[in-house]
Amino acid sequence: MRSTFAIVTALLLTQTTQAADAPQTAKPNFVIFIADDLTWHDVACFGGRTDARTPNLDRLAGEGMKLTGFFSPAAVCSPTRQALLTGMYPIRNGAYPNHAHVRAGTRSLPHHLKPLGYRTACVGKTHFGPPASYPFDKMLPMSGEKPGGKGEEAGDGEIDTVAMEQFIKADPAQPYCLYIATHEPHGPWTKGDKSAYVPAKLKLPPYLVDTRETRNELAAYYAEVTCMDTEVGDVLRLLERTGHTQDTLFLFVSEQGSSVPQSKWTCYDPGIRVAAIARWPGKIKPGTTNPALVQYVDILPTLIAAAGGDPARLDTGCPDATGNRGFDGRSFLDVLLGRTEHLRDYVFAEHTALGIIKGPPAYGTRAVRDTRWKMIVNLEPDAEFRNAISNGGILQSWRQKGDAGDAFARQQAARYTKRPATELYDLQADPWELTNVAEKLENAETVARLRVQLDAWMKQQGDEGDKTEREAKQHQGKAADF
Repeated sequence: MRSTFAIVTALLLTQTTQAADAPQTAKPNFVIFIADDLTWHDVACFGGRTDARTPNLDRLAGEGMKLTGFFSPAAVCSPTRQALLTGMYPIRNGAYPNHAHVRAGTRSLPHHLKPLGYRTACVGKTHFGPPASYPFDKMLPMSGEKPGGKGEEAGDGEIDTVAMEQFIKADPAQPYCLYIATHEPHGPWTKGDKSAYVPAKLKLPPYLVDTRETRNELAAYYAEVTCMDTEVGDVLRLLERTGHTQDTLFLFVSEQGSSVPQSKWTCYDPGIRVAAIARWPGKIKPGTTNPALVQYVDILPTLIAAAGGDPARLDTGCPDATGNRGFDGRSFLDVLLGRTEHLRDYVFAEHTALGIIKGPPAYGTRAVRDTRWKMIVNLEPDAEFRNAISNGGILQSWRQKGDAGDAFARQQAARYTKRPATELYDLQADPWELTNVAEKLENAETVARLRVQLDAWMKQQGDEGDKTEREAKQHQGKAADF
């Protein structure tokens, strides 16, 4: 029988040999891991009100940098992902309703990284189109998908680490970019160990009403959050196994939030704020936090800059309303390298209701946020917002509790479907956005300032408000196409 010392020595020699055999490219490799419908505060190391267990992400944060001012430009899947891949906001690139396609000629991550010497692979969920705008070298579907499953209905597969390893090793002389898009924790919440979470013992974030239905749904959701975290761990081990931990910029981002009220499909922070973690050994200082305001559209310019390119010189293939063909995003490489804690003064977001399940004909939302204030503009305030959860178990339980005399339950249930034209939240005093202070006279100057910024952004994007909302169908394909 071999001694413990001999076994450990053999393992260390094997790992050293693997790392030595792996090519150390002059340019960093890139791994982008995007979770699906994950609320920012359900990554434990971000310190939110959650019981979700995310040990692999917590470890990643200890080895890299938490980006605590990171935001999505949209509150639903397809627009969010296509903003990341194109470096442009959704209305400009055309993919602003869900199940959408970008404008003809739009260029994306594979177009921009290939001239810099990169191989690119998309792993898992796509939810973008048309294919001509996303010419990844490899499309690696989920393993174990449902037979015939497509789009969001194909949610039972696993990310294929075997295929990823084959891709990484296929051409050792070339750097690579892996865009990994898991299905977790997108509903329905059927995966993971539900027994690990006892509904009655969960602590709820302040915007959720405490009912049995809320707790049961959270427990199922948390099980999938942990399942997603396990997948992150699988990818981290893949990089270790192939000797690419040290030469890889790994970026994890949550998407828009989970499908509970005040999260996904809304521009409140649980719907657009992102849990983002970056690790790049030797470049990013471990265990650090940076509060700079950053958006999904900034990711692609940052990768280009890290690869030695100049994002300011590139053509997106899609001009904005002023004729500018450059990115909406800007590189936050200096943020990652710890040189600055500032990138933007404002971040912007939108939501288009057309295209969501059981959505209304029009219910457009636009938002602008700085480090203290958030303003939300509801373009059709006389309409009623509705979607797949409007009459689901959680909201029904809230209404019942409200009818029984609970004022908070009544308020939260009502505000989900009916909202004023303008909402303003003081995020210092009210970080969970429970009290609209737009009508207070002392806030008039803040509302005016934010409105100027929002209007300028909408103009640059070619966003005509209600007219743009009612034209959204022109930008949609079938869900199965993506």
